[in-house]
Amino acid sequence: MPAPQCSSCRAARAALRRPRSGQALCGSCFCTAFEAEVLHTVLAGRLLPPGAVVAVGASGGKDSTVLAHVLRELAPQLGVSLRLVAVDEGIGGYRDAALAAVRRQAARWDLPLTVVAYADLFGGWTMDAVACSIAGTGRSRACCTFCGVLRRRALEEGARLVGATHIVTGHNADDMAETVLMNFLRGDAGRLARGGGLGSRGEGGALPRCRPLQLASQKEVVLYAHFRRLDYFSEECVYAPEAFRGHARDLLKLLEAARPSVALDLVHSAERLALAPAARPPPPGACSRCGALASRSLCQACALLDGLQRGRPRLAIGKGRGGRDEEGPPGPLPPPPSDPVSAPGPAAGECGAACKERCE
Repeated sequence: MPAPQCSSCRAARAALRRPRSGQALCGSCFCTAFEAEVLHTVLAGRLLPPGAVVAVGASGGKDSTVLAHVLRELAPQLGVSLRLVAVDEGIGGYRDAALAAVRRQAARWDLPLTVVAYADLFGGWTMDAVACSIAGTGRSRACCTFCGVLRRRALEEGARLVGATHIVTGHNADDMAETVLMNFLRGDAGRLARGGGLGSRGEGGALPRCRPLQLASQKEVVLYAHFRRLDYFSEECVYAPEAFRGHARDLLKLLEAARPSVALDLVHSAERLALAPAARPPPPGACSRCGALASRSLCQACALLDGLQRGRPRLAIGKGRGGRDEEGPPGPLPPPPSDPVSAPGPAAGECGAACKERCE
């Protein structure tokens, strides 16, 4: 059976049916519609004011690649300038290839690129060193937690380094729906309260952040990359094999089979969620060590690093029994293992699912 005619231009054969609307479009019309929808998201949400210097979190993956490409197309209409900021987490055999893709994108699109590294920002610690430190603790799946928290801090530092006024990340609707599910399943009222909307305004001196692709499905992000022939890195991260997000992703796929709109429904539910006064988290303060925004005496990044320093990384994640903080007094930044390559780490094949515990 021949493909139907494109319902927009009526000149070309349709190349796809949009997953949510069922509209039949050719590749060119789909990309034009996708860009128009991202533009509407940015303008309606007042996410990027004219004159903004925007740091685009660039990982080399499909989401950040599509985000950078779309914003580059829309920059003249929005009146913003773009800077690519990539984070080198120090993952041997993985991050180098992803950074190579980012460098190709920066050169092809003539966008300035800055790379910041965990090792430079966190006293020599890399993700390989962190994985070695937590090996044998029963927390190998916590690599995503460490990486997510440290990545968020690194992106903030990189954005300030390039003089950015705003940060954008490539989280799509599926990512956000998974996050909502995870927070509900963990009973995390604090994160549920902060998870609505298209970003954060930048409390406590932090730069404003937004997610222009939050209303775009993962399928359409992949389709846009395909029709625009974008070069991106698609291999999975070698850490976090059993991250809790994987279970949320599997559940979301089952729900989508019965209700295709479930991802966006979850995103919009989080936007409208209202917590009872007793369940609302207290207003954040400042970290006693670095001055960053924090809900306790130490921010998450300093708490995790402090746990590594004491050789008790398990206690750096969350709270101890009875809800008591187990951070202890802050100390100097810890040294990483002297030889992270030869130190015992997760066995080959223990990791597999791409890390989506992202805090970009």
